[in-house]
Amino acid sequence: MKLCSLDRGGRDGRLAVVSRDLTICQTVDGIAPTLQSALDEWARCEPRLREVAAALENAHARHAEPFDPRSCLAPLPRAFQWADGSSYLSHVRLARQARGASAPDDLETVPLMYQGGSDDLLPNHAEIAADPAWGADFEAELAVILDDVPAAIGEADAASRIHLLTLVNDVSLRALVPAELARGFGFFQSKPASSFAPVAVTPDELGPAWQSCRVHLQMRVDLNGRPFGRVDAGPTMHFSFARLIAHAARTRRLAAGTIIGSGTVSAPQADLASSLVDNGGSGCCCLLERRLLETVHAGAARTPLMRPGDQVRIEMLDGDGASIFGAIDNRYVAPIEASAQEGGAPHAPR
Repeated sequence: MKLCSLDRGGRDGRLAVVSRDLTICQTVDGIAPTLQSALDEWARCEPRLREVAAALENAHARHAEPFDPRSCLAPLPRAFQWADGSSYLSHVRLARQARGASAPDDLETVPLMYQGGSDDLLPNHAEIAADPAWGADFEAELAVILDDVPAAIGEADAASRIHLLTLVNDVSLRALVPAELARGFGFFQSKPASSFAPVAVTPDELGPAWQSCRVHLQMRVDLNGRPFGRVDAGPTMHFSFARLIAHAARTRRLAAGTIIGSGTVSAPQADLASSLVDNGGSGCCCLLERRLLETVHAGAARTPLMRPGDQVRIEMLDGDGASIFGAIDNRYVAPIEASAQEGGAPHAPR
């Protein structure tokens, strides 16, 4: 089943079921007005939503309409919680190598995770503010949307709490990160609002690609119309989503509608040249990783961070080459409203 939040009926959107081929959809006010309300009563709503999904596939839906991803908000335009992990250890190790730092002793046993802002989650076509002084980047990730999760849940039980998956561009402002971390209280300003794919899907939509709470499909990233990343998201995901959920819930309950991200999808690279998609490599899912490879293998980073006018497209295809979640297609633009204090981030245009 595939769900979206159409940009209608208020700031939380209007819940709709979307056909598997992303061509038609149907709003479901009689079941749940918003995705959050459906998550709050999932046991009641899910069977009825699946009936609508089946009707869409069998051409029996009475009120279907064309689906336009640009008419969507983020699946959850505002969520109770957004926490992002770092499941791909090749990314962490490369960052440590580039700055000559050793990895922590518990790198392989305890996930890294930060709590991001969830009050303003951007749609798939959002424009992202990119002041050159901030060092804007993209990060192509997967994310899960959860049911209520009890505190101290075990990893074996955490998988059942995953209701939906989607894609996210976890926007990062690289030039602001070091100062925030040095103060011992980041991230905050360096992690502005993230952009989400138009559609969230139940795990069964992934078929055999959903294994061990990992998605075994290729994360596709295009930068300014050229392939930048083609990374298989499954094999190198060290911490599964079940492990991330258990980690997040170690000392607290998680409310239905909590979103947990995978961290930047990444794979180990032998060297800079062979990593490039143009040379047959898997490439990277963020600019920082390319810059780290350049630092390690060429002595200095050469690839610029995002500048006004740059565009990134993030997508995942099924085995037949069809888009699963729809694409994130973000254009980075010059800030339009600079803050008067502390160089703070302006509001990005939608």
